[in-house]
Amino acid sequence: MKLPRDVSGQQLTNALVKKWDYKVMHQRGSHIILETGTPGSHRIAIPNHKSLRIGTLNSIIRAIAEHKQTSREQIVKTL
Repeated sequence: MKLPRDVSGQQLTNALVKKWDYKVMHQRGSHIILETGTPGSHRIAIPNHKSLRIGTLNSIIRAIAEHKQTSREQIVKTL
C-alpha cells in the first residue's frame, strides 16, 4: 500500500474527526491532540504541518488502525 505524499496535519485531523469518531481535545504548540472513546480510550497527537512526513503519517495510521481494529488501507481511503 502506498501512502499519499501530500497530506497535511489538518487534512488528517479532519478525516479522523469525520470518519473515525475522534474529537479534538486541544492544541499544544504545533500538535493537535485527538481523543476517542470507541472501542476504548485512545489519544494521539497530530503535527499541524503543511505536509506530514511519510514515517510520521505511517506511524499515526498504524496506531489508529490497531486501536480501531481495522486495516491501514481503510484509513488511507478516507484521507
